[in-house]
This record gives sequence, structure tokens and C-alpha cells, in this order.
Amino acid sequence: MRLAEFIRKEMEPILQDWEEFAGTLLHASQMGTTGLRDHARDMLLTIADDLESHQSESEQADKSKGCEPKTGDESWAEVHGGDRQTSGFSVIETVSEFRALRASVVSHWTKDYPTIAGQQLEDLTRFHEAIDQAVAESLEQYATVKEMETRLFGAILVASPDPIHVLDPEGRFVYANKATADLFALAPEAIIGKSSFDLGFPFAPAFQHSIDKVVADQCTQRGKFVHMFPSGQGDRFEYVLAPVLDEHRNTEAIVCTSRDITKQAVAEEKIWHHANHDLLTGLPNRRLFLDRLEQGVNHAKRSGQSLAVLFMDLDGFKEINDSFGHEAGDRLLSEVAERLTHCIREEDTVSRLGGDEFTVLVTGVKQLKDVERVARTITRELARAIDIGQTSVHISASIGISFYPKDATSPVSLLEAADKAMYQAKKSGSRWMSA
Repeated sequence: MRLAEFIRKEMEPILQDWEEFAGTLLHASQMGTTGLRDHARDMLLTIADDLESHQSESEQADKSKGCEPKTGDESWAEVHGGDRQTSGFSVIETVSEFRALRASVVSHWTKDYPTIAGQQLEDLTRFHEAIDQAVAESLEQYATVKEMETRLFGAILVASPDPIHVLDPEGRFVYANKATADLFALAPEAIIGKSSFDLGFPFAPAFQHSIDKVVADQCTQRGKFVHMFPSGQGDRFEYVLAPVLDEHRNTEAIVCTSRDITKQAVAEEKIWHHANHDLLTGLPNRRLFLDRLEQGVNHAKRSGQSLAVLFMDLDGFKEINDSFGHEAGDRLLSEVAERLTHCIREEDTVSRLGGDEFTVLVTGVKQLKDVERVARTITRELARAIDIGQTSVHISASIGISFYPKDATSPVSLLEAADKAMYQAKKSGSRWMSA
């Protein structure tokens, strides 16, 4: 039996050997079984066709030297080499496929025909030559595609406006593109071989923790950091770390792509600020105050402490606003907001709910007199004359006070209790009153 006929007849057992071998290749194991078998079958059928084709003595001599003439079209081996390169196969994996096919065919052939001579020996020789020719063409195309990919990748790295760099598993820089060097305001040679610790970056501990996680889990990690580099390009960045695996599935490097998100972050902060602060006074609005109050209640529950809400309404504000105009009224509200802010601690919160209504959240309350001291300070500060432009006016406030957990246990209920206490204080003529 001729070898070409044998290959077609024994295709299934040869492919079974091939499939078993393919499972040992990193990238082949990630491909579908059908695709792998079809690919191997196509290679074997092409070789079988070649074995049956007529070959002159000169063609035989050229082929034995690996100098088979080009036809102008890509051969199946060239297609194979280019495909394997773009699929991430290593050179060793690519060559191993041909070795496995050779070994499988020869093993089955010599098992059925332990002694070969004449035409069978010639077929086996031509088979080896076909495999060798295919390996040469495949690797040549592999190298061509690899070189083009390297050039394209290099051009992308150079042209990219985003900093891109490659780190070894210990976090040392092994490559940095131009955008990275420009951002750091350092020459590439001053970066390569250094870690973020060596370069003195304050975000180095968190960054290295992300690198260690990429190496350990072989997964992508995302993060952010705030830092003003010497280049002054921005101060807020996000980054993505991705592992590079070798043929043994070990992390041999980490690719990091970072992006300056300073403008985006500032814009988002402005939107958030406008949504949560009073436009006139800059104080937290009702929405943010209730959020702070909820956080305060949760902390008070955990710590067993108390807190207080002061709800105040300015006495006589409407008359001042009507008499001197809205611009004067706005000046008065702004000055009241500033004075209230100076009456509290940094950890407490003053807000403007709307109109002439203000609230104060006092946390960590130990005794009633502590809150009364705050109310007394507010009353004293507001009693001082306020300049509203052409003249000065005097203003006062009625203050209602509620306590957690004595008067209420939910944020909204605490606010309502303080509101009711404020109206009682206004009716009774008192400066402040507890719920």
C-alpha cells in the first residue's frame, strides 16, 4: 500500500493520536476539538496529495534541500504559520504540531509495515521532505507575521497618548513607552529596572499589591491613584494590569495601561457637588444632610453614643428680604451660613434645607449641656449685626433640638422632631427648645 493511501485509510487513529498530543499544548488546549482535528486532517490530506503528485528529479533534489519553488499563492503551511502566530502559539508549539503529525504517521506506518523498501521507502522519504518543507514555510510565515505585529505594536505604543509599560513579576519596569516617560518626566533608561518604590511614588504600596494579585491570581486588576507627577500633566489616574503568561502558564510579565482621568473626575465632582450642595451658600443641602445624618445614626448605633439635630429658622428674614430686596437677603443668608460653620466642629455638619431654614448635626454627644452650648454659641454669633450692603441688620433664630435615640431613631424622624421643637420655640419666644 502506498503511504498516501495509508494516510487516508488510517486518518481516524492518526487524528486520535494528534488530539491527545494537542491537549499538552497551552494554546491548542484552548481551541475547539473540531477545529484542531479539521486542521490536522487538512494538513495530512495536503501531504497525501503531494505524495501522489509527479515529481521530476530536479524537483526532488530541490525539495530535499528545502528549496521547493513558490507558486505565488500562500501554501497551507504558510497559512498555518500565520494563523498560529496570531493565535498566540509559540514557535515551539507551532513546530511541535508538525512533529506530532510526523510521529503519529510514522508510528502507524511502521507498525503495519515494519520492513519497507522500494516505493514505500521513497514515499516515506517524500513524506519527511514534505513535513520539513512545511515546517520551513510555516516558520517563515510565522516570523513574517511576528515581525509585522512587532512593528505595528511598536508603532501603537509610541503613538499612544496613554502611558503603557511592562513590569516583571516583582514590579520592576522592563518597558515604558514615550507617554510614560513624558508623564514621569524621566528618560526611559531612568525608569527601566526600577520599581514604583524606587521611583518614590506614594501610591507604590497599593500599586504593588495589585501587581502581586495579578501574579498570584493571573487575572486583570483595575485601580486608581492620585499623584501629581513632575510633568504636571494631571493628578488622577486609573490603570489596568493584565498578566502575560508563558507556555507553562506562569506569569512572566504584567502589562499596565494607565489613563489621566483628572478632567473627568473634576467634572464628576462638580456634578456631585451641585447635586448635594446649596448653590447660594455652598452648604450641604437636604439630600446630603440626610445622608450624613443616616451615617451618624448608624455610627451611633454601633458605638452606643448619642447625636443631636438642631433645626433653625431665622426670625424676621421675610421682612428683611421684602424691605431690602433679594440680593440683600442672599447676602444675609450667606453670612449666616458662614457664621454657623464657625460655630461647630469639623466633624459636625451645617446645612441649608431651603429658604431661611438651616440644620446642624452634632455627633458624639455625651451630655445635653454640650448641645446647649452649641445653641448658645449660634445665638450669640447671629446676634451680631450683619452687613447687607447699604445697611446693617440684626437677625435671630429659633432653634429646635432632637436627640438620638431619646426622641427618634431614624434620620427623617429626628429631623421632624427637631422641626416641631423649633416651631414650639418660636411660639414660646424661646431661643431654643428640645423635642
